[in-house]
Amino acid sequence: MALALLATYLVFEFGRISAGYDMVDARNERAAFEEHIHALDDEIAGLKQEVAVLETHREIDHEAYKEVEGSLISLQAKIQEQRDAIAFYRGIVSPADGKPGLRVQDLRLTRGGEEREFNLRLVLVQAMKHDRKVSGDVAVTVEGSEGGEARTYSLAELLPADAESGWPFSFRYFQDFDRQLVLPDGFTPERIRVQVRSRTRSISSIEENYAWAMSQG
Repeated sequence: MALALLATYLVFEFGRISAGYDMVDARNERAAFEEHIHALDDEIAGLKQEVAVLETHREIDHEAYKEVEGSLISLQAKIQEQRDAIAFYRGIVSPADGKPGLRVQDLRLTRGGEEREFNLRLVLVQAMKHDRKVSGDVAVTVEGSEGGEARTYSLAELLPADAESGWPFSFRYFQDFDRQLVLPDGFTPERIRVQVRSRTRSISSIEENYAWAMSQG
């Protein structure tokens, strides 16, 4: 029986060898495949780590970009403020038209907290000559239409109930004001007229007309 089993095994091995199968080669091939798999696993792990590093760098770069962008916007705003300030003081010291006296340096309209409420900002300056104070008062009227007809309202008619109707001024260089206006229902404003009435001798009063338009802030 032992001889029969041995003969059977030898026939089996002979058949595998005849078919080109070698146990040593198979073992070596399997080891090579396993080594290649380990190498691929290491490469995948390295690539995952590289991706993580790149994502971290991207996040850092994004934050740095946002910080730089914020600083640039802030710097541009400061530069614009300085330019506005230079233009403002140039208008006081040496206006473009070279004419001394009272003038409206700025008028801005912005929306208030309620639908019919508006904020009026007015800046008055005395150009070139500053040897004396100029005093007087401001009169404002708003022109528009109501019910299909032309209508004009005075400042006193547009102020809140508890607001002071007078608008006096007294300054040597400039003075700015903020007033709140409340428009009547059904009234559509079109123009705003500003009269700066001087009570100082040798300094003339002025009158300016503006389209009713909202400013950016």
